[in-house]
Amino acid sequence: MSGGPFDPNFDELPRSIPIFPLPGALLLPRGRLPLNIFEPRYLAMTRDALKSERIIGMIQPEATEDLRAPQVATYRTGCAGRIVQFAETPDGRYLITLTGLVRFDRGEELPLKDGYRRIVPDFAPYRDDMESQPGPIERERLLSKLKQFLERHEIGADWKAIEMAPDEQLVNALAMMCPFGPSEKQALLEAENVTARCDTMITLLEMAVAASGEGGTTQQ
Repeated sequence: MSGGPFDPNFDELPRSIPIFPLPGALLLPRGRLPLNIFEPRYLAMTRDALKSERIIGMIQPEATEDLRAPQVATYRTGCAGRIVQFAETPDGRYLITLTGLVRFDRGEELPLKDGYRRIVPDFAPYRDDMESQPGPIERERLLSKLKQFLERHEIGADWKAIEMAPDEQLVNALAMMCPFGPSEKQALLEAENVTARCDTMITLLEMAVAASGEGGTTQQ
């Protein structure tokens, strides 16, 4: 089934969206991403989004240099999210939470508006994102590699909650939360479906454990 009761249908998605280039920030369909908005251009973007469909496109820059440049180069694929929570702070920031709707490929770039960027997105290749994806996934292998990763990096986790999470929720939450670099995050975003994303996640966890060195214990 599709997302929340207030989410648009595929045919109701806007023809243009603002984009927020942010390295390492991964949004996936039905995932939730909290954001702290403080730059003037993104404050304006948020205000405008709240006046319309509440949709913002999250996309990663190709490089982390010159992020304040007006039109830094970005990856081709991002994910559109809808603002589902909003708060103002006394020091002039917005605290928002996006829920992922559907991925997009970057299309025509429109003129800047109040300093923020807008594009014509191509949602068509990702229409299936609007429906939940139950799997199948290699769940036991994923949990085994995740446990190794967490122990090797001394990261605490609510293991009971992890084990109870449905397949898609588990894979997407881990993809968004694990401390991978931008290129690894992009690989997770561009995985065709939750099955492929799980396979990519397992590979990244294996690589991270191997890269952490020969010391420490590893459980199979």
